[in-house]
Amino acid sequence: MTCKAISLIVFFSLVGAVNPLYRGAPAMARATQAAQNSSSPPQFISAEQLKAKLARNEPVTIIDVRDTESYIKNNRIKTSIYVKERRLSYRLTMPPLKDIPRDREVVTYCACPHDEASIRAAQKILDAGFKKVYVLQGGWLMWLKVNGQTEPRPRA
Repeated sequence: MTCKAISLIVFFSLVGAVNPLYRGAPAMARATQAAQNSSSPPQFISAEQLKAKLARNEPVTIIDVRDTESYIKNNRIKTSIYVKERRLSYRLTMPPLKDIPRDREVVTYCACPHDEASIRAAQKILDAGFKKVYVLQGGWLMWLKVNGQTEPRPRA
């Protein structure tokens, strides 16, 4: 059990002891479960490294979590799958994402200034049991800067 999980258990135990009418037991259980399930933070991959993997045809799944406006106005990284970050946990239960082997490399990218959406998405993917999850450092803008392969988004 991690330090974080123990701290949460102690905190919620104290709150419950101080207030006998406390109805936070379900919240405590959820917080404890989340602390136990949380994995290490996602690692980063450079645009050059990802470009080289794609050039060698290595099996890698690329997940695009840019906001809708950025996705609609631009191309995408070749072969990437677009998923709204807020729907990612649900989409991981549906094809094509549910069919991805849990040991396959997965790379997330966004167009955020500090890769915020990519980091959150990568953490959700790690929490879903994937082992090799990376955040594209610099995201979409860095991919364009290194002249990475792009393709038009599929038309609906």
